[in-house]
Amino acid sequence: MNKSIVFQNLNKIGIALIALTAIGFATTNSASAASVTTLLQDSFEQENSTALNYDHFANWNVVNGSVDLIGSVGFYDFLPANGLYVDLDGSTGKAGTMTSKTTFNFQAGNIVNLSFQLAGNQRDNVTDSVTVSLGNLFSETFSLLGSQAFTNFTRSFTVANVTSATLDFKGIGTDNVGLLLDNVTLTKSVPEPGSIMGILGLGAFGVTSLCKRKQQAAVKA
Repeated sequence: MNKSIVFQNLNKIGIALIALTAIGFATTNSASAASVTTLLQDSFEQENSTALNYDHFANWNVVNGSVDLIGSVGFYDFLPANGLYVDLDGSTGKAGTMTSKTTFNFQAGNIVNLSFQLAGNQRDNVTDSVTVSLGNLFSETFSLLGSQAFTNFTRSFTVANVTSATLDFKGIGTDNVGLLLDNVTLTKSVPEPGSIMGILGLGAFGVTSLCKRKQQAAVKA
């Protein structure tokens, strides 16, 4: 085989290997490029017992009304196989607000991820609502029909300024049946984009340099 052809093929293989190595490093380091902190994770399974007008949550205070902790077998288990969950419109004629016992601190640039599950009240087909808020960082009202099964909701946003906030679920209603809440998770992460860009830049530099050397060798030949 002609030596020039062999040389060209080896150069092509080298370029491909450098490119793949750069991509591999970037993929590997993307997972560690952000330091993720779990601020709150609650499926309500750690609560001691179910009860109407429950107010002994491990992670929450109930204010401005009441909520019911339900879901165990035989105790208002409207959606079996989901463990314990919360009816946000308790049994006092006024929906409650669940506010996190912890006040969370955020720095500018933090990426916040919030996820939770909501279901309709499972007792009639009216629409119930809840307003979910994290201080002045986030606020949104969610409305579901009574027949809606548990649905995952996820929100992600970047913090602009240093701030502190509690996580609140404010039930809306006065008929003792409200949206059902489960599996709340709140995290924040600190991205390090420089590490990823540096690796990609190094890989790109290597590919470019090898191409230039190949062209120079071809000209001299």
